[in-house]
Amino acid sequence: MTDINLIAAIIFGLALIHTFAAKSFERIADRSTKHAGLFHLLGEIEVVFGLWAFVLITTMAFVVGGKEAIEYAESRQYTEPLFVFVIMIIAASRPVLEAVKTLVSSLATLVPLRTAVVRVWLCLSLVPLIGSLITEPAAMTLAALMLAPLVFREGTPEWKKYGALGVLFVNVSIGGTLTSFAAPPVLMVAATWNWDSAFMAANFGWKAAVAVLINATAITYLLREHLTDDKPVAGTKEEGVPLVVILIHLMALASVVIFAHHPVIFMAIFLFFLGYTQAYSQYQSPLILKEGLLVGFFLAGLVVLGGMQQWWLQPIVSSLEPTALFFGALGLTAITDNAALTYLGSLIEGMSDQAKYMLVAGAVAGGGLTVIANAPNPAGVALLRDGFRDGAIGVGGLLAGAILPTAVAAILFLI
Repeated sequence: MTDINLIAAIIFGLALIHTFAAKSFERIADRSTKHAGLFHLLGEIEVVFGLWAFVLITTMAFVVGGKEAIEYAESRQYTEPLFVFVIMIIAASRPVLEAVKTLVSSLATLVPLRTAVVRVWLCLSLVPLIGSLITEPAAMTLAALMLAPLVFREGTPEWKKYGALGVLFVNVSIGGTLTSFAAPPVLMVAATWNWDSAFMAANFGWKAAVAVLINATAITYLLREHLTDDKPVAGTKEEGVPLVVILIHLMALASVVIFAHHPVIFMAIFLFFLGYTQAYSQYQSPLILKEGLLVGFFLAGLVVLGGMQQWWLQPIVSSLEPTALFFGALGLTAITDNAALTYLGSLIEGMSDQAKYMLVAGAVAGGGLTVIANAPNPAGVALLRDGFRDGAIGVGGLLAGAILPTAVAAILFLI
């Protein structure tokens, strides 16, 4: 261990503490007169890791030299932050959202229950499972946007909002395990361990699907009395989106998913998409560029900070027996990105098949415990935080809301 590794671990710890304290900064901002803007900035969870990544790089420049600090920053892989930024914006575009809303609404009418109740259940079950095809960040974006006016609004008790948020985060984390390319922690090991989609469906997928259905059903039952069907508001009717526009947007979404590992290609597709939305602006709603940029900044900061934690994380992962590894991965995921955790596992030589399974199962089961546990979580926070008191999501509230759905997922994966 070198001095800079220890310093990086300390800075990473400070970033975690800042994450837990983010909601407190929002409260301070509400009472401050001179520096409200600064405290609001410090209270943005999405800013935390990017901010502390700057601190790390600056500290490295003083300790080991500016050239080395820049070389380290440039050596990191930023494909995932770029992908999440792009997929969030495309998935949240009005034509894509309208297509998924139409699907959900059509299915909801087939069930002999109140439409709002069925829609919430589908958003918390079907959409996370669709994440196995369209990737988890896209599923998170779509589910969050559809749930916001139904659940995350005035009239829903705060503790039930946190319960719904916990279920959403857990279900998205495990819902992408039906294939080998949609969940970031699976993607990190799939090629190295020769796990294809058939393997994932047989060993992870059906268990994840059962857990998703249990979690969605339980929280929807708790929310049922607070759910009301949408009522049309006079003067707000928008022009219908032509089928061809919807298809072009869906093609853009599918193309970005196909080229998820090639940022030059998917960024080119994204630039074409931006031009297309400008050309047919009458069928668009404002793109969520700010939210996407904040989430990308958060994940890029996590990439920079997380890259210096291998010295203490990998020995822990490599020293645990399979069952202990499952619970160790579940716990460690709460304080570090689960994709980073499984990536470290893929570097360990001679892991048994059982140990490999337990590592990934623990990592995806714990993906809803904190904002940083799974790459799509910051997207959910960015899109839903306005529905919570003080316009901020408390880390403790999220943890409490995610514990029971995490336990359900853990039990299914341990079968």
